[in-house]
Amino acid sequence: MRTQKHIAMIGCTAPSHVYPSLGVVAELVARGHRVSYVVGEPLADLVAPSGAEVVAHPTIFPLGETASWPDDPAEAMRVFLDEAIAIHPRLLARYDSDRPDLVLYDIGGLGASLLAKRYGVPAVQLSPTLVAWEGYEEDLADMLETVRSSPSGMDYQRAGNAWLREHGIELDTWDWLNHPEHILSLIPRAMQPNADRVPDSVRFVGPCLDPDRLADTGWTPPVSGKPVLLVSFGTAYNAQLEVYRACVEAFEDSGWHVVLSIGKHVEPADLGPLPENFEAYQVVPQLTVLAAASAFITHAGMGGATESLWFGVPTVAIPQAADQFGNAALLAELGAGIHLPAEDVTAAALRESVDHVAASADVKARLASLREEVRAHGGIAHAADAVETFLS
Repeated sequence: MRTQKHIAMIGCTAPSHVYPSLGVVAELVARGHRVSYVVGEPLADLVAPSGAEVVAHPTIFPLGETASWPDDPAEAMRVFLDEAIAIHPRLLARYDSDRPDLVLYDIGGLGASLLAKRYGVPAVQLSPTLVAWEGYEEDLADMLETVRSSPSGMDYQRAGNAWLREHGIELDTWDWLNHPEHILSLIPRAMQPNADRVPDSVRFVGPCLDPDRLADTGWTPPVSGKPVLLVSFGTAYNAQLEVYRACVEAFEDSGWHVVLSIGKHVEPADLGPLPENFEAYQVVPQLTVLAAASAFITHAGMGGATESLWFGVPTVAIPQAADQFGNAALLAELGAGIHLPAEDVTAAALRESVDHVAASADVKARLASLREEVRAHGGIAHAADAVETFLS
């Protein structure tokens, strides 16, 4: 019989960071543990169905129809740091009188290790994206130096170091970020660069798709029986009006049924009259659509890339920022799809790319193998078992 423990989950206020952990959190709650989940107020309703107690806070994250992330990498990272610094006193007030037995955290929950140190409990990162491997700093030395030596990078380091010193940590901010002691990776090992050089301390539990999202019936396949093409650029990089218009041109009167998930930066009316074989929504139940899809035009965020492999759906990846370029290249290297650079997007290129990946016997065979490999990681049950080892 399990003894109930209090687990604090320190999340961050971005849907793509919240979704990967929800299934694990719900499973821990189902096993009798008490989970308190820290997240910005706009995403409180996203977390609540997991059964966790939501610890909501004001957020500075760029959300909403007119918000956008900084293009400068260090400035984008600074959003996470500034939020962590701002909410930390609130978290101390919350947890000093209700100490957790374990701290879980998203990669964006930068104050988690400070809480764990204060309360003398383990801190375990639930990583929704790639992790550092042995030799990471050497392999990416030029890129890292460019970011860290920029004015915004140096400001980030100064602010981070000052905050750490306030809490008795003498590590440099960059070392503190890149080398957490305990990591559970929520991505397929196939999507991890240099997986053979990842430390043994990292456990690949694999994708933990939320059962509630898998069971969502908010969309049904077309009665026409046409193969489904999903077009989605996630929650942060979806201001893609020209791409959506190119899709309309490419697949009008085609053999495809196209589902456009356009986000909140574009209005459906901006697309003009849509052909009968098109649907356009600001948000779709992505897992439900992917379960029926035969192809996926994506920005290659780690969430979408992982979900495409879970369902064995071939991708045409059009990366926009951050890790998406590496993810797009890796999907192509795995034989799971095509990398189509944004500057090469035309209606003709979209049609040719989608038709190719959907018809390719080699892509189909490779995806069948990858689908089996991804699902063999163990997922939610394996992840919850791993979390409980830190509670013993």
